[in-house]
Amino acid sequence: MSYRIIVSINKRQLYLLRDDIVVRGFPVGIGKMLTPTPTGDYTIINKAPNPGGPYGAMWMGLNKPGYGIHGTDAPWSIGKQVSRGCIRMYNDDVVELSKIVPIGTRVTIRPN
Repeated sequence: MSYRIIVSINKRQLYLLRDDIVVRGFPVGIGKMLTPTPTGDYTIINKAPNPGGPYGAMWMGLNKPGYGIHGTDAPWSIGKQVSRGCIRMYNDDVVELSKIVPIGTRVTIRPN
C-alpha cells in the first residue's frame, strides 16, 4: 500500500491517495500572494508533534527548506491565502494525516 498527497492550490484542498485512489480530502490554507505556496513535487522528510508557535498540533516538513504541512493556531485561516507558503490544516486533520502517511511520502503541489 503506498500513499501520496496532492495539494490543489486553487481548490484549497489536500487529497490523500492510497494506491493512486483518492481516499480523503481536507480543506487547507495556502500561501498569500507575496509568499505563494510553491508548486512541484516534494517529499515529507520529518514530523514534529506540537512544534509550538503558529504550527499547531503537527509539523510535517518537506524537502524544500522552510516549507511544510502543518496545523494552525488560527483555524479561521483554513480556506484562505494567509501563510508564508506552507500548507495549513485544521489541527485534528493534520494529526490524522500524520498518523497515516510515513516519512518519505510524495507530495505534489499543483495549481488545480
